[in-house]
Amino acid sequence: MTESTPTPFQPLDEDWQRALAVVAHPDDMEYGAAAAVKRWTAQGKQVVYAMVTSGEAGIDGLDPAECGPLREAEQIASAAVVGVETVEFLRHADGVLEYGLPLRRDIARLVRRYRPEIVITTNYRETYGGTFPNQADHIAAGRATLDAVRDAGNRWVFRELIEEGHQPWDGVHQLWAAGSPAGGHAVDTTEHFEAGVASLEAHAAYLAGLGGQMADARSFLESVSRQAGSRLGTRFAAAFEVVTLKF
Repeated sequence: MTESTPTPFQPLDEDWQRALAVVAHPDDMEYGAAAAVKRWTAQGKQVVYAMVTSGEAGIDGLDPAECGPLREAEQIASAAVVGVETVEFLRHADGVLEYGLPLRRDIARLVRRYRPEIVITTNYRETYGGTFPNQADHIAAGRATLDAVRDAGNRWVFRELIEEGHQPWDGVHQLWAAGSPAGGHAVDTTEHFEAGVASLEAHAAYLAGLGGQMADARSFLESVSRQAGSRLGTRFAAAFEVVTLKF
């Protein structure tokens, strides 16, 4: 019996100018999406990063008080490699992130402040498409981001944001989740693949502490990018699940 041919990916709609990426940890964008970000900033688009945590629980041999500032600095340097000038840190607790109203409020505030057309996050589903479980912080951050996008457009939700000067914003057309097993769209990253590798390699302390296959930035990104590229018809690609919020 032969395996069925995977469904080809559809190209992402790139008719937009402003995007906000909200992810759980420093390094989350770099594991597959950073090369796409470089493509978009090279087109003159604005992309802002927001880290829900500072990744302070991510290096076993380093105390969180020291690790958090180090990982923030690595994320800022990593973002600069792909043309992202603004990186926000919400500083929720790493490893024990909770989905709930405080998190939704903080993300809704960002959406109202930056007024993006596209919001990017990472896989918020239970697994990566099989038996390998997703990490709890990823699930909480992604689901809160999806809900916060809708919260941002409703003036009667989190009314205190208006008192802070953040008027409602319902201009987000789509949410894109990188690395989702439900991904059906992708963008060609062949031209910007090397920038994506360099962006992940900028997390030097994290990768050194991580070890294993995922610490080899080039090898890991070549594998996932080639898989996505094969379904888009390009050499390398970044894949996303697309959730349409506004037509």
